[in-house]
Amino acid sequence: MGSAADRVKNPSRVSVWLDRRTPSRTRRTDQPAGLDRERITAASVRLLDAEGLAGFSMRRLAAELDVTAMSLYWYVDTKDDLLELALDTVFGELPATPEDADWRDRLRELASHYRKLLVRHPWVSALIGSFLNIGPHSMLFSYAVQDVIRATGLSPAARTGAMAAVFQFVYGFGSTEGHFVQRTVAAGLSQDEYYQRAMGTIRADPELKKAMEPSEDLMDARGGNTVEEMRERDFEVALDLMIAGIEAMCGRPVRPGGAPGAQ
Repeated sequence: MGSAADRVKNPSRVSVWLDRRTPSRTRRTDQPAGLDRERITAASVRLLDAEGLAGFSMRRLAAELDVTAMSLYWYVDTKDDLLELALDTVFGELPATPEDADWRDRLRELASHYRKLLVRHPWVSALIGSFLNIGPHSMLFSYAVQDVIRATGLSPAARTGAMAAVFQFVYGFGSTEGHFVQRTVAAGLSQDEYYQRAMGTIRADPELKKAMEPSEDLMDARGGNTVEEMRERDFEVALDLMIAGIEAMCGRPVRPGGAPGAQ
């Protein structure tokens, strides 16, 4: 099983979710009343939302909870344990999708909710690849994704590729969007103000302006009067393209090398 010592030495191989030991510590009489793992995890999420991974520490978290840093170690063994718990907690914000709906609608809904999660909690994107991500809420999301991809009618050999195409796209899109929103907040600007200033800087530089000229028609055709409208159109079109690709692949065999077979 994954002991605390193992997690410190090799965190990529173990997880707080694999540690099934009976807690070795019992709460002392001088421990803060009302403090438990759920409250600590909820405070971790709030702190991560406010200050990001760079501002997260056991000492900072203890100050947020008005307890000593050592008090936290009666409920978790390492800081990484808390990050794993926080990561799974926010996956619990994802709503269930109706199983009787068309797979296209379900896929769009799952993708949309996942994107919003990444934007709402920008620190999540850095943690998803750092841990095994096998907490109960994360696993429910994984099952929902597998279920909707199964409903597409794709051959089993093509399903993992479809999941990668859709949800790695959403991961990249949502992560980039979340960090952009974070930058605008830090700059004290709206998204539109930040975008206009950036574009103004580019157009004021003769070399950059020249390099941008071929893109002007493309930007006009993109549509949308605000950054959020442009982003929504891009996201919806990208999803439509992937759904059309999945529909086109249904019934087509996948050769051992991964390329689709000829019809």
